[in-house]
Amino acid sequence: MSEYTINATGGSLLGFLHERPMTGWDLVTVAQQRIGNYWSLTQSQVYRELNAMANAGLVEAGERGSRDRQPFTITEAGRDAFRAWVLQEPGREIIRFPLLVTIMFGQHVPQELLAAFVANHERMHAARLAKDNALMASLPQSFRDQNPFVMATIRFGILYEEGALRWFRELPERIRGDGAMIPTPGGDDGEHTVGRDDPQRPTFSPTPSRRRG
Repeated sequence: MSEYTINATGGSLLGFLHERPMTGWDLVTVAQQRIGNYWSLTQSQVYRELNAMANAGLVEAGERGSRDRQPFTITEAGRDAFRAWVLQEPGREIIRFPLLVTIMFGQHVPQELLAAFVANHERMHAARLAKDNALMASLPQSFRDQNPFVMATIRFGILYEEGALRWFRELPERIRGDGAMIPTPGGDDGEHTVGRDDPQRPTFSPTPSRRRG
């Protein structure tokens, strides 16, 4: 077995596998639903971590099923490794907001183009807030009462987007312009990314809370 050091992505996957065996595709979907508000990862990262953890004996790969999807089950060693990881103090958050970097050098960007960048990012944040609010409204009170940890993370996402939208509204006209939604250059790199940069992430599927074992 190879040596493996758990990072936040691997730790999250082990946490989800406490609930039931899941395929890599299942884990991508669950991660998008559960932690997409504050942690991003790609499909390739998920499969890379699963293979590394399988080699280290933290998960076991099952028989491949339909569409060649392979379920993974957490082992006792995986539970121990997860417990050791989750009890460590989390590191400091790192803000990565590409739009802020562009605005920092805004004097070098044509005003109309900068305003278009700002307007499109504001639209993305508004869409995410709408989805987060719809998610919150869809959860029954019984689920909210039984899952305070999940609810705390959803509430963070809502407050984050509300704060971002307030910042957009307070930008000076030189940066914000008239707020027109003008298409901007750019494209998809072809790899699906799970996280706050995906306004089309699916709604959260409530799962009963479980004690760590």
